[in-house]
Amino acid sequence: MNVLARINKVSDTIDQLELERTATRSQGQPAARSYAGPSIISAALSIIGRLESAGDIQIDGKVEGDIRGQVVRIGSTAVIKGTVFGEVVESAGTIEGKIEARSAVLMGTARMSGDIVHQSLQIGQGAYFNGNSRPHAKAEKTARSVEVALPETILNKSDA
Repeated sequence: MNVLARINKVSDTIDQLELERTATRSQGQPAARSYAGPSIISAALSIIGRLESAGDIQIDGKVEGDIRGQVVRIGSTAVIKGTVFGEVVESAGTIEGKIEARSAVLMGTARMSGDIVHQSLQIGQGAYFNGNSRPHAKAEKTARSVEVALPETILNKSDA
């Protein structure tokens, strides 16, 4: 398939999706919010400042500042100086700062200098990590409440 045929095929697909979305709105039903894909910071881009996204972020360039997103992926060419916040933070690049995430993953090529606050942490073979790792405060509270609630549940069952 040549380039023009591919462009026409993509254009037709976009037109079809727009038609379906318009038809859904005209029937009185709210249009579903579609996933737009991750916001991408390419290797050619350097940013000084804070990045915030309600969705996912893929970073392959340089960022000096804090980053906040749902899923934040740090590519192998990325260099970050700041704090990275997210539900999931996956790094294959270099971070000088801090990670705060429910799930943090350092791939084999990752270089991390700073602390990681997490509920789940994976460090791949070959990754460099110089800092402290500690569970997120919410994870500690949940674990404590489970430890307290579990014996009470057992006692209540034996009383019945």
